[in-house]
Amino acid sequence: MSAVATGEPSASPKRLRICLAASGGGHVRQLLDLQPVWSRHDYFFVTEDTALGQTLAREHRTHFVPHFAWGQAKLGAPFRMIGRAVASLFRSLNFMLRERPDLVISTGAGAVIFPVLWGRLTGAHVVVIESFARFEGPSLFGRIAGPLAHDMVVQSAKLAAHYPRARVFDPFRMLEGDPPPKQDLLFATVGATLPFDRLVDSVAALKSEGAIPERVIVQTGVGGHAPDGLEVSETLPFDEVQSILRDASIVVCHGGTGSLITALRQGCQVIAMPRLSSLGEHYDDHQAEITEAFAARGLALVANTPDELRQALIDARARTPVLATTDPQALMAHLETLIEGLTPRRR
Repeated sequence: MSAVATGEPSASPKRLRICLAASGGGHVRQLLDLQPVWSRHDYFFVTEDTALGQTLAREHRTHFVPHFAWGQAKLGAPFRMIGRAVASLFRSLNFMLRERPDLVISTGAGAVIFPVLWGRLTGAHVVVIESFARFEGPSLFGRIAGPLAHDMVVQSAKLAAHYPRARVFDPFRMLEGDPPPKQDLLFATVGATLPFDRLVDSVAALKSEGAIPERVIVQTGVGGHAPDGLEVSETLPFDEVQSILRDASIVVCHGGTGSLITALRQGCQVIAMPRLSSLGEHYDDHQAEITEAFAARGLALVANTPDELRQALIDARARTPVLATTDPQALMAHLETLIEGLTPRRR
């Protein structure tokens, strides 16, 4: 499945065909942050068919691949994982042979491993950017895709020991200035991929008991629990999420970097509830690692139970909001240097 790009032709004297491969959420959002690098070229995206993916496809040529990850087998669905992996293998081969990119840039994760593989096998230069979500140890995607990469990038100095030939670019930056005016609005979001009923039910319980006087908007994920009495959507277009975040004073979100950074850019008070593998909510506990790192920098509060969320809400209302973002300037300069050394292939 694909959508036709709508951008103006590039005026660049040398136009490469670039494949931008990432699964949903923060992986895609980091590629969007790199737009000054790829927008001057003939590019296309490869991602999952999520609300964010559909938003992307309205403006850019996009190919969709099925969501699959090793964790699906760990959670008791090995045949679903295998079926989706096989579908992705052949679907990716089909469009990568047609597109024949000169360069593949991937921020992970598992769903786009086959476009990276086919890119390498069909002669593309491959750049793998290890997830910003990984502060301490490598991801499974990074361990598999790293050997396929001509160039490897990590975003935490601690990861350099795991990838001896990688370049390190830490993109995290604090922002100066005051946050925009806010409304008495709490936005609870579980991210683009999986439902997260523990988060949704915790917010609903505290709203019911009066611990959340703010208006509440909840995004539950497809098939997630939808409590009565709240404004609920399974999915929301990314531009609508941005609009809500501009107004929201408090955001309660899962531990994905995309949700965390997007809320911090808008000066929201952020409370993170990480998905835990021990409860069958995710494939591993990298979200706990992420939220601990954000909390250590004073950027977010962490809550794992309704009682902890109740206290975090009290603390959030008493805190001074902070603004933070990711600044990819150094990484973009590195990619521009790589691109200068590449030659477009004949098609």
